[in-house]
Amino acid sequence: MTPKQILDSFSETLMQDERILSAPERALIAGLVHHGKTASGTNPELQEAVRRVIASAIGEAVAQRAFGILGSSIVERLVEGGALSDGPTRATEHPAGVTGSTARPAFLMPTPPAPSPGPQTPSSPKRAPLEAPKPPSPSGPQTPSISVRTTTQSTQAQAATAVLPQRLPARCVVLDEFLSPQEVAELMQFTLDHQADFETSEVISPTAEDGIVNYEHRRSRVLMDLGRHQDLILNRIKSALPDILKKLDMEEFTIRDVEAQITASNDGDFFHFHNDNGNVPVASRHLTFVYFFHREPKQFAGGELRIHDARLEANGYESEGSYQAIVPEQNQIVFFPCELMHEITAVECPSKAFSDSRFTLNGWLRH
Repeated sequence: MTPKQILDSFSETLMQDERILSAPERALIAGLVHHGKTASGTNPELQEAVRRVIASAIGEAVAQRAFGILGSSIVERLVEGGALSDGPTRATEHPAGVTGSTARPAFLMPTPPAPSPGPQTPSSPKRAPLEAPKPPSPSGPQTPSISVRTTTQSTQAQAATAVLPQRLPARCVVLDEFLSPQEVAELMQFTLDHQADFETSEVISPTAEDGIVNYEHRRSRVLMDLGRHQDLILNRIKSALPDILKKLDMEEFTIRDVEAQITASNDGDFFHFHNDNGNVPVASRHLTFVYFFHREPKQFAGGELRIHDARLEANGYESEGSYQAIVPEQNQIVFFPCELMHEITAVECPSKAFSDSRFTLNGWLRH
């Protein structure tokens, strides 16, 4: 193996160890890199400077934790092997040229600094769930906490964090009667006809190339093949896009790609506090759209889309306690920037029938 391959393999091993780099930290780092690249524009020198700052801050934190974990592992092995005990020191054999209990084997690392504290569970439930949350309690799903354990004394780490916006105020555009009654009826019938094609919803994981199922973070079912309805909704969105962007105070952009899916949310389904472009695979998502439709009269309650006012804290983005709540209404569509923190509250559907679900045709415009 080449030196680079060895380092890449070692880095991959470290990334897989939650004690070295937790899932929320990996997601936050991905967001840092993305926002740093965006903030640097086309200036390659500035991009490289931001990358070095982030890399150095990560390296310091990883090295500190690795030292502590390695030391603990060595101590545990010594204890298991009987080299340490509470009784008198026992004589041990040493290699030639090494005598006495004060000999320091060459393979031992220098004394590591004390590891920084691990994740703390906050009282506020509105933190970005970049890590799989705890199982929901009987009273309903609870949003998990995260903790970013980078060294706060490091000026480099502070500089890297400064790349992220300090505040993300909630904003959205809501349009009523977006499709004709005939188009809504056809979309509803198409959805019901394809019930068997719906699959379990997934979330993006910083440690996996593909999405993963995480019932504690998101619970619903999705249909990825929308037939002609994808072009229908996209053409309608494009015609309204200039006015939408103006109201959101966003610049016009070239649509490089579009993702769309129909989501069915039934009794107890939800999606915890998150944003839509916080990981590398989805970093180019720019504008989120959520189109609501359902059987009439409505057979479910809940399922609100809540877009939060969020502030960047030491542990990531946290809700300021205020949000814009959009109650699902027939033939209504909502637009908001992908970086905004939002959630879908738990759905109550007493019949549990698929046809009574909260349906959305939702997706993202990439730039």
